[in-house]
Amino acid sequence: MVIVEDAPQIPAQDQQKLNNEIERLYSKLSKLGWTREVCEQLAPFTLRINTLKKEKGIKILAHSYQSPEIIFGIADIVGDSLGLAKIATEIEEDTIMFCGVDFMAETVKILNPEKTVYVPLKGRDCTLADSITGEDVKALKERYPGAPVVCYVNTTAEVKAESDICCTSANAKKIIEQLEDETIIFVPDHNMGVNLAKITGKKIITWEKGFCRTHHAFTERRFDKIFKDSEVKTFAHLECRPEIISRVDLVGGTGDMHRYAKESKNGHKILFLTEQGFIDRMKVEYPHLNFQDSHMICVSMKSNDLYTTLKAIENPTSEHIIELDKEVRLKAYKAVNNMLKY
Repeated sequence: MVIVEDAPQIPAQDQQKLNNEIERLYSKLSKLGWTREVCEQLAPFTLRINTLKKEKGIKILAHSYQSPEIIFGIADIVGDSLGLAKIATEIEEDTIMFCGVDFMAETVKILNPEKTVYVPLKGRDCTLADSITGEDVKALKERYPGAPVVCYVNTTAEVKAESDICCTSANAKKIIEQLEDETIIFVPDHNMGVNLAKITGKKIITWEKGFCRTHHAFTERRFDKIFKDSEVKTFAHLECRPEIISRVDLVGGTGDMHRYAKESKNGHKILFLTEQGFIDRMKVEYPHLNFQDSHMICVSMKSNDLYTTLKAIENPTSEHIIELDKEVRLKAYKAVNNMLKY
């Protein structure tokens, strides 16, 4: 949540705009149980950010795991990693603000080297991206010569630069299946690698140190605690533990989950085993469906807020702007571009 005492001052002549912004926010966020008072606190920030982004020619991209005030308050485009990566190549604006974690903004920069890409504040870590380095990938390639390296998008540019192809949870299965090789190196998500091996029948070498702390923390005990209604359709993210995957109805990424929600009928009961931000988004976009909370929170995703975003837009510095070594970027581009073919 934002720091209310540091809210931007709205001129008296813009009071009607502020009132309209409060109503706009409330029409969305009330579906999550947020009060009008909360929307009144958020509105000065969202109004100021939305005004500045138009004046400065900035496009704001946000991952579905971001907080509701970012998704429904200031984001121009919201989506999963694959969708945002594809959209990034089509954006006309010269400046992109990415509300997510650092590796996601790096991917946008890899695809748009001529554009200015920045984040609310650098240092939004990811346990997956932090679990492996480019040198680690080199060592794996030496140990398993000839095996192609498929890297999950949740990696740094240096890791992507040492990989043959990148993937997201939306296209990982398709990519693995279409590779002719029977032995594949998959980094860094161990759970996803094990799950993909079971699904595709391929021999997959995984990086055993890599886990998404949010999805990995969802154990069978937690599943049993919240899953009480047999009428609820369960849909787990590929980053979940294999023992969870074996117990649910459907498996995929947030893009798959979004399509499932879009095609579901009134009153359908759904439990998406993924970060709560995505579920909050679904509750607003599809209020006719009955979504059960997962209570799975990514602290890094939630560390972005309206206050830091506004400060970055007002006065971007090296603490916000994404810069990549040219050689690393060019090598990483090959892996990311290969991903976009699927």
